[in-house]
Formats: sequence, C-alpha cells, structure tokens
Amino acid sequence: MTARAPSPPGPLATLRLTLWLLAVTNFAIGMGGFVVIGILSPVAADLAISKAQAGSLMTVYAFFYAIGSPLGVALTGHWDRKRVLLAGMLVFVAGSALAVMAGSLVTVWLARAVMALGAGLVTPVAAAVAAALSPTEQRGRALAVVFGGLTLAQALGVPVGAWLGYTLGWRSAFVVVAVLGATVWLALRLRLPERIMVPAASLRALGAVLACRPQTLAVSFTALFIGALYVVYTYIAPMLEQRYGLGRDGVSLVLLVFGIGAVVGNGVGGWLTDRIGGRRTLAILCAAQVLLLCAVTLLHLPLLALLLLTAVWSVCGWSFMVAQQARLVALAPERVPVLFALNASFLYAGSTLGSALGGLVLRHQGFDALGPVAALLMVLAGASLWSRARV
Repeated sequence: MTARAPSPPGPLATLRLTLWLLAVTNFAIGMGGFVVIGILSPVAADLAISKAQAGSLMTVYAFFYAIGSPLGVALTGHWDRKRVLLAGMLVFVAGSALAVMAGSLVTVWLARAVMALGAGLVTPVAAAVAAALSPTEQRGRALAVVFGGLTLAQALGVPVGAWLGYTLGWRSAFVVVAVLGATVWLALRLRLPERIMVPAASLRALGAVLACRPQTLAVSFTALFIGALYVVYTYIAPMLEQRYGLGRDGVSLVLLVFGIGAVVGNGVGGWLTDRIGGRRTLAILCAAQVLLLCAVTLLHLPLLALLLLTAVWSVCGWSFMVAQQARLVALAPERVPVLFALNASFLYAGSTLGSALGGLVLRHQGFDALGPVAALLMVLAGASLWSRARV
C-alpha cells in the first residue's frame, strides 16, 4: 500500500496557527515595552538617578510609540503585512540590544525610542491581520487571542524581568527580550502566511481619521483609560518597597498577580464584548476602575488583601482592549489598519501621560495621591463614551 502524504492544514488550522503566532509576537513586544515597570529600582541604583527619573524609561518608550506607530503604519500601508511585521521586529530587537550595552540614562532613552518605533509597527498590524482573517462573530475572541500575548507579558514577562533585574542587574532583562525578539522574528519569517490581505493604510487615510471627530474621540478613550492605569501602575514597585518593605521576590509576586489578572481580564473582555458589545463593556470597566484606583493607593491594606485587590484591579483594567478594538472595527471597518495604529498610538500616549503625571504627583504629593488623580482621568474616559459616537 502506498503511503499517502499528509494533507495540508485547513483554513481553520491555518487561522489558529496565525493567531497564536501573532500572540507570541505580542508577548515579546509586551515584555520589552513593560519590563521597566519591574526594574525601576535596579535602574535607578545603577545609573544613580531617582526612581521618578527611572520612570522616564516608560515615558520615552510610550512617547515614541505614540508618534511613530500611526506614521509607520501609514507609510508602510502598501507593503506586504508579513514584511511590515518582520521589519518592526528587527528594529525592536536592535533597540533591545542597544539597551543591554547602554551605560547612561541618555543611551537607555535612545534604546527605548528605537524599541518603540519597531513595536509601533508590530502590534497594530498584528491586530489588523487578526481582524481581517476572522469571521465577524468570532472577532472578539480572535482579538483576545492576539492581544493575549501582551497580557501574558504582564503575567510572566514583567515579573520574570523584575526577578532578573534584581538578581543579575537590569540589563539581563533586556538580554532576554532581545533573544526572545530574535526568535520570534525567525518564527514569523518561517511560519507566517504570505500576502495577507487587509485594507491598505496611507497618510491620506490617517488624515481622514484624524479629521473625523467621532473616530478620533473613540480612539482617545484608549489614552484616557490607559493613562489612568499608568498613573498608579508605573510606580507600583517603589510603592511596594516603601509600604511593605518588599524586595525582589515580593515585588515579583505582586507583579505576577497583576499579570495573571491581565490574562484573565483579556478573556473576560472578549467574552463580554461578544455578548453585550464594546461600549457597554467599556462603561462598566470605567465605573469599576474609578473605585479600584483610589482603593489601591488610599487603603493601606494588609499584603494579602492588597494582592486580592491587585488581581481585581488588573482584571477590570485589561478587559478593555478587546472591547475597544471591536468597537473601532464596528465604527469604521474600512479604516481598521489606521484605527488600530492610532489606537495603539493612543495607548502609549496614555502611558506617557500616566507615567509622567504619576511622577509629578509622586514628587509633590506621595503615593496616596496617585489613585485619586488616576480616578479623575478615568472619569474623563467614561465621559468620552457618551458622545455622539455611540459604538
């Protein structure tokens, strides 16, 4: 009997493989972007700067991502999507390697800027590919899988990076990021399908979105929501050190709990979005965050209670992205690549706003004031939902 060659994978298997590959790609990007949250103290000690200054590593990354992502996606709008992802990962890996070799704060800023420019090409393109390949009724779950890579980076990448930073020095965290990024680049080159068709982005399309008030207002929600979170989250490690006397293991544990909450929240966000819609999901999350942000910094809870509160805070925080992405797809499906690029840009603009505002509050008012200031931003995020753009 002649042996039969194995059949090629069907469309469903190919879609699943692509979604999981994009999720792993986002994991590498997420770890590189957020790892500084857990290593602010080692960075500050090594470079002889304050912890508020160390927080600028998040601010610089977020700023260059916010500026570079929509422009980069628009300028590469007619490139093959695989080519864009490969180019973005290559730039990201180069920036990570530069961070490993950096000997001054300015050099680390430069490295973070290069990483951000690469990441700004990868994450929105990955989301656009997932949305384009998935059936409408499964879009929320598909986006949850791809965005799940970023939330898994919160669960594993950030605490692992924190542990490495406290144990082997902060540069070791960027060594892991560089190696992981290079591995992902190779996997994308070998396994990602060619000629994935998504609506073409362009500078003209970018201008059209920015000129459209409902679409710009819809995307601005992301900046306000994530900005509120980062007022507190950027400085969670030094707060834990001061209030609870935690070191490497304690800080890593709390960040792990936050990350697990992010993974759960991503799934919850996809589930809610498919059932009650994006805008309703976002309204519920805003209301919950107003209370939770204040509680995290104003209530000096026992450590176990803080861990439980951190988990709930994270679930309600990271449920938002799938709902927001689905909302944008429904608002203007023909502009998905540009909308997703702007959404990712505004996410990091919010990170810039939150980390910078949190640093200012920390210098002048201390940790207690972080939560109430963050809650005010969250109120603005909720108010933006009640505009004429009711999607």
